[in-house]
Amino acid sequence: MCVIDEIIGADFVKVRCSDGASRSCRIPGRFRRRTWLSEGDVVLVQPWDFQPNKGDILHKYSKDEIRRLVNMGVVPREFIEGGT
Repeated sequence: MCVIDEIIGADFVKVRCSDGASRSCRIPGRFRRRTWLSEGDVVLVQPWDFQPNKGDILHKYSKDEIRRLVNMGVVPREFIEGGT
């Protein structure tokens, strides 16, 4: 689980992941055309096997999904709000 920190451009974003890593992630074509991504959004990222500091975005969490994950204790509220 990661939070988008910066939109780099050319279909790439900089994300801060829950494992402490900062990755440059690619936005797949299915998200470019259908889902609007912005800074502060919570996304699911799959790191690349051959370059662990890069990855692909798999899913964008909705506000209801984020609230449910925080209430279940899966992700701390401080991570989503900006702190690590």
